[in-house]
Amino acid sequence: MIPGSTQQPRGRIAVWTAVAGTVFIAAAAFWLSFTALADLARRSGVDESQAWAWPLIVDGIIVVATVSVVALAGQRAAWYPWLLLMAGAAVSVAANAIHAVVAADADVPSALAGSVAAVPPLVLLAITHLTVVLTRRFRAEPSAQPAVLVSNAVEYQSPEPPAHLAPRELALRLKEDGMTNKAIARATGVHPSTVGRWLATPALSAASEGGAL
Repeated sequence: MIPGSTQQPRGRIAVWTAVAGTVFIAAAAFWLSFTALADLARRSGVDESQAWAWPLIVDGIIVVATVSVVALAGQRAAWYPWLLLMAGAAVSVAANAIHAVVAADADVPSALAGSVAAVPPLVLLAITHLTVVLTRRFRAEPSAQPAVLVSNAVEYQSPEPPAHLAPRELALRLKEDGMTNKAIARATGVHPSTVGRWLATPALSAASEGGAL
């Protein structure tokens, strides 16, 4: 059994569970911010039939930038969607705080109202970063596993050598199949240094190398 193979399914389940949770929290944060910004747009003179578009512009850029950050994770071009994400979050936090101050009851301190209203856009920004970290780990795990499998298969396989081939000829054949020098040495029954000489000078005759065994 390959080390860590039993933990990989558990890791994937944990990652997908965390991603599902981040999506749910992000949707709730977006909804709270959307209603507040739509009301702020109406209070600012935007027609009621068009007020819904303003929060889509402000918070929508956060969603679009989030998708772009995930798609470009690990690449140099990811700095631009991150910049858009930060700018969109800053505008959203400021607008939510302003709406809370304007719409709050007279007995509620402005600092308290603004702080409460700033939570949804800040959570949306934080949850975006968490989603990127989780998806990076999830995408990295499958790509590393095949390399381990190939390495183990090449390093530790020890096939039965064909009887009709001389050791040097067998070594050349196994090298063409991708085996390492150590594995070839085990298969041919010689020292790895001998295999190295065979592969470095394939034109040598089997008779001249027979004395080096």
